[in-house]
Amino acid sequence: MHLKSSIILGKLAAKTDLLTIGQLAKRCGLATSALRFYQTEGLIDAERDSGGRRRFVRSTLRRVAFIQAGQRVGLSLDEIRQALAMLPQNRTPNRADWALLSRGWRGRLDERIQDLERLRDELTSCIGCGCLSLQRCRMYNPSDAAATLGPGARYLFDADASQRVRDTLAT
Repeated sequence: MHLKSSIILGKLAAKTDLLTIGQLAKRCGLATSALRFYQTEGLIDAERDSGGRRRFVRSTLRRVAFIQAGQRVGLSLDEIRQALAMLPQNRTPNRADWALLSRGWRGRLDERIQDLERLRDELTSCIGCGCLSLQRCRMYNPSDAAATLGPGARYLFDADASQRVRDTLAT
């Protein structure tokens, strides 16, 4: 192949590897506003063409998929941002890069799985228990005593919270 033809084909390939925000949104199943938000938050990058329009490299598809997966399992954008910062900026991440990143999340995901299982089990037992004794109910929270343990749904995400509240009330 002639050198000039190779250069032209290379330039065309580079241009076709860039996606418009609409193309990226369609491929990811997201609104363009979500992609602009991710860019504003520093989660993805875009180039600008001569007309000032955003152009995303094709590998942005993987980054967006990673963001979506992280959000789906309840990770914060800060956690996702920190993880994405571990990926190389000068090249498309490879399998080893993604494996390293996912190992870092393993503990957090295991905690999340335990939280979800506890939530499922507690809700099932409380909704249908027919409990006639609030004194024995694990979810009993007289005078909002669980507030002393901190913010949030303490009983659902801390298996020992109910007992600690009861111990405090008994003294």
